[in-house]
Amino acid sequence: MSRFHLQSARFCVIKLFAKSSLSFECGFDMNNSPMPQVYIVYMGEHEEKRTLLQNEDKHVSYLKSVKSSTEDAKASLVYSYKNVINGFSAFLTAEEAQKLSEMDGVVSVFKSHPMKYRIQTTRSWDFTNLLKSGYSGNNGGIGDEEIMQKPNYGKDIIVGVLDTGVWPESESFSDDGMEPIPSSWKGICESGVAFNSSHCNRKLIGARYYLKGYEAYYGPLNETINYRSARDREGHGTHTASTVAGREVHNTSLLGGFASGTAKGGALLARLAIYKVCWTIPSQSKVLEGTCFDEDMLAAFDDAIADGVHVISISITPYQNIEYTKDGIALGALHAAKKNIVVVASAGNWGPAPSTVINVAPWILTVGASSIDRIFNSPVLLGNGMKIEGQTVTPYKLNTVRPLVYAGDAEAPGTTTNGTTGLCLSGTLSQEIVQGKIVLCLRGNSTNVEKGMEVKRAGGAGFILQNPVDGIGVSVDAHVLPGTAIFSNDSATILNYIRTNKNPTARIVLARTVLGSKQSPFMAAFSSTGPNSLEPNILKPDITAPGLNILAAWSEASSPTRLFSDNRVVKYNVLSGTSMSCPHVAAAAALLKAAHPDWSSAAIRSALMTTSTQTNNVGTPITDAIENPATPFHYGSGHFQPAKAMDPGLVYDSNYTDYLLFLCNYNNTVKNVDPSFTCPTKFTSPSNLNYPTVTASFIKGEVLVYRTVTNVGAEGSVYNLSIETPVGYSVKISPTTLNFVRSGERKTFTITIKPENRVTEDDYAFGSYTWSDGIHSVRSPIVVR
Repeated sequence: MSRFHLQSARFCVIKLFAKSSLSFECGFDMNNSPMPQVYIVYMGEHEEKRTLLQNEDKHVSYLKSVKSSTEDAKASLVYSYKNVINGFSAFLTAEEAQKLSEMDGVVSVFKSHPMKYRIQTTRSWDFTNLLKSGYSGNNGGIGDEEIMQKPNYGKDIIVGVLDTGVWPESESFSDDGMEPIPSSWKGICESGVAFNSSHCNRKLIGARYYLKGYEAYYGPLNETINYRSARDREGHGTHTASTVAGREVHNTSLLGGFASGTAKGGALLARLAIYKVCWTIPSQSKVLEGTCFDEDMLAAFDDAIADGVHVISISITPYQNIEYTKDGIALGALHAAKKNIVVVASAGNWGPAPSTVINVAPWILTVGASSIDRIFNSPVLLGNGMKIEGQTVTPYKLNTVRPLVYAGDAEAPGTTTNGTTGLCLSGTLSQEIVQGKIVLCLRGNSTNVEKGMEVKRAGGAGFILQNPVDGIGVSVDAHVLPGTAIFSNDSATILNYIRTNKNPTARIVLARTVLGSKQSPFMAAFSSTGPNSLEPNILKPDITAPGLNILAAWSEASSPTRLFSDNRVVKYNVLSGTSMSCPHVAAAAALLKAAHPDWSSAAIRSALMTTSTQTNNVGTPITDAIENPATPFHYGSGHFQPAKAMDPGLVYDSNYTDYLLFLCNYNNTVKNVDPSFTCPTKFTSPSNLNYPTVTASFIKGEVLVYRTVTNVGAEGSVYNLSIETPVGYSVKISPTTLNFVRSGERKTFTITIKPENRVTEDDYAFGSYTWSDGIHSVRSPIVVR
């Protein structure tokens, strides 16, 4: 049997529709019988210097021990990880996997997991600078030089982007005026369909693609829906790569001039290395959707580390938290952290439900999503004179008053159920009823843009969309007909108007871009939140950054809606998600790496976290999407401030050994990562990992936590302590003053936390402590339960 047809008995890929409703796509073998599926056989790191062929031969020899012949062993091999990571992925039965796990030299064996990627910019970097300066007006650019010029715009820093590939012709990837490629670069520009070495340049210095895991599950790539190369069919990877390090491109906008201005990435002169690991799902969906597989991503990590990248940006999340040693992202990131490569990843789009944050390994910098101060205003004017606020980036005019109908009253008989009525699902609307009308569509079960396509199919003049999530943050779309999204609760107002008027009418006002909106940032409702479901004594997410309605470069092989039936072509597009916030922080990490090349990945993470802000552009606390005060479970340490992170004063440093000691807490799972490491007889609590935040869960009595800070500021610095005590607890820190004679000096202090009266088991409380020398304020959140 061809290996391209081998699938697991059951393997599910999660899909997120409109950031509110979930569905699953599952594969089954025809006979529902046990069949080989892809396992990853992890063997640690390569210790001996071997050629790539020698390493592959070694991996095949392991497979020969469980397969019937050398030919079968080679045919079952998916990847041989041959650079830094030692191991391979292969088609195995459960029995074969078990046998391999018991062999000398094998550290662990685990099944491949499917991943789902979520899906700069003309405002987000300006807004970040404005927020840092405390200014709330409409002008931009304040602080640009302070942030970017000191590290020379990230000139010699290489950022690896694991995503859907790149559209190399975008002006955002121009190399005009750039210096030669750094000599540290060891990677390649891999040729493929519609992509060759000429598409790389001094900005886009490398490109690779990884398809074997995808094809092992789905079969040969359908080349009508994707390119067998690093070229981006879908747009997501182009968007994230340009947010990290896109060049300045003047006069950019989305259809009709939305979000107009100068597009730019955060690290203008940093180099980009593209690792295409995500591919379009061959389904019946009307929208381009993608998935990514563990074995493909692990191969990309292996190459990226060997290629010489300094930062890895990965806007990909698994469908749930997986044990650290069985998660391809976490495992690859640990190898990267050992080499002091900063790995930045998305927190996920499953908010605002609690304990939904993903990518929670403490060696990953995990990013939530928040707003900027720009909206795309497109209100609805009802026939009774009421104005309902709405937002959209749809360029089509509908200035005339039209009849208004609720989708639930305009459905073809038998096409919906009680659970799906009013949702504007494909094929449900009656053309006879909808023709020429504006349709109110409720959220759920399909993407926003699919709902608009259904209204257009039925002859509707326009549509009003109930925002997929509750709150003030609206994720806008470039619909295929006039349409605007309203706040979720306002749909009841419109529905009541329809029900109480004989001839309801409405008009949709043409959208316009508005800057300087107040009380920004706020947390996007879709942004996944804590507490950390895998280890509640480590706070996640770590930080937040702009992720709501971000403009960046786009693939010209995809429409702005990603609908197959949408033939529009755009060079820049507006998207929302933690996929968009992740590359913002990756760009900041690149700038920090350029300014401080001797800093560890943990020091860079610490600098970004301890200098973040918890206030918005009017000086009040950051809120969630329903305007309640946000907490560290929403934003971690706060909203990033790259300029302040350049000079943080103190940092909390950690290294590979610290992470192994952390893993000792999990039934000695460190043996599944590095069998050469022996856990001490008595090892410390996860709370004692030298992290820039302090989290202590399930406290019984008094708990003692240790932290160590390193002075990266001036000699002779003296830091004094201030504490914001969590309600219901006492917090004592000793000593209360830290005296540093020299730069690079380390000081350790203890934090004693004790619950007081009236603290219940299920209550979390939040506080913070700050070290200050009068110039620097080094703030750490405290989360206790």
